Amino acid sequence: MLLSALVLAAVLAPQDPAPSAGAVKSADMPAGTTAAAQSNIDAGLAAFKKRRFAAAEADFTKAKDADPASAAPYFYLGYTYYKLAEKKRPFHPDKEKAKEMFAKAYSIDPGFRPVWGEKAARKP
Repeated sequence: MLLSALVLAAVLAPQDPAPSAGAVKSADMPAGTTAAAQSNIDAGLAAFKKRRFAAAEADFTKAKDADPASAAPYFYLGYTYYKLAEKKRPFHPDKEKAKEMFAKAYSIDPGFRPVWGEKAARKP
C-alpha cells in the first residue's frame, strides 16, 4: 500500500513523469548531491530511459554508495527496483526493496522531487 502511494505520488508530481530524450544536467539535481554520485545518477538515468534496468540499478547503487546522504540515488534505485518487479506478484521481494528505497529517500528529504528530463523540479 505504501509502495503504491509513493509510486503514485512520484508519477503524479507536476513534472514530466517519464524520462525525456534530454540528458539530466548536473546543475538540475538537488543540492547536496556530490559530483561522484551525480555522474552515476546521470548514467543510471540514461540507462533507465533505454529500459536497461539492470544497468540503471548498478549505476544508482554506485551513486548511493558515493553519497549515502542524498535522497536522489535512493529514489531512483527504488523506482528501478519497482520497474524490475512490475510484472511480478504483489509482495515480491524486489517490490519490498523498492518500498524501502522510497522510504529512505523521503526520510532523507521529504520534499524530494525526481528529475527526469532537462528541467529540474524545484521545491516551492
